[in-house]
Amino acid sequence: MATREWDATTYDALPLPHVAWGRRVLDRMRITGDERVLDAGCGTGRDGAALLGRWPGVELVGIDGSAKMIDEARAKLGPDVELHVADLTEPLPIEPVDAVMSVAAFHWVEDHDLLFHNLAAAMRPGARLTSDCGGQGQLAIMTDALVQVTGEGKFGTSFKGIDETRESLERAGFRVEDVRLRPDPLRLEDTEVLDTYLAVVNLGSYLVDMPMDQQRDFVRRVRLAMTEPVIDYVRLEIDAVRR
Repeated sequence: MATREWDATTYDALPLPHVAWGRRVLDRMRITGDERVLDAGCGTGRDGAALLGRWPGVELVGIDGSAKMIDEARAKLGPDVELHVADLTEPLPIEPVDAVMSVAAFHWVEDHDLLFHNLAAAMRPGARLTSDCGGQGQLAIMTDALVQVTGEGKFGTSFKGIDETRESLERAGFRVEDVRLRPDPLRLEDTEVLDTYLAVVNLGSYLVDMPMDQQRDFVRRVRLAMTEPVIDYVRLEIDAVRR
């Protein structure tokens, strides 16, 4: 999983469609409210806070690869929530959970067989996995722009399709209820907002090793190469049960 650091404060202040994605995940969860729930790739704790808002009795556990994200989550969720800086491609450093939720995280992991195996190992039999992440076809407009600017497409993410996801889940020991792709484009007409969004959310893997004085120009060139000011999200949504 990509473990680069994020500008967590700026990230949380952006007009993120992730908020709606998180609500959809919570709407699909079938819990009673007293379960131990893992938020896999918890980010700033936004979705964990929403979970606790609905079900205050949940025992929440959060994992993220970014220490800055976990710091932001700790500030948001308080000292009593169990939080870990950890990589989803490694065995998870937690006791077993009754459910797993995840919003906008799994596409940062190239090997979904390994991802789902590690999640399954931390889940009790019958535990539910309810998730959202980038799926096949996501960010085609920006990827085409990157090819024009850099000669190569986007790296650092893996947008999976329905059939390969279903097969990965089954190999890891899940009973699959549904896997689907949902187009969800985001149009940002304000160029300043779009530039900030691209820099913080989409192009961080390119900017991390780039001198500061070159970053703004790189983002601008990508934005100008885009055929329209649209972040063309396609969401991969999963509902599955640990066998």
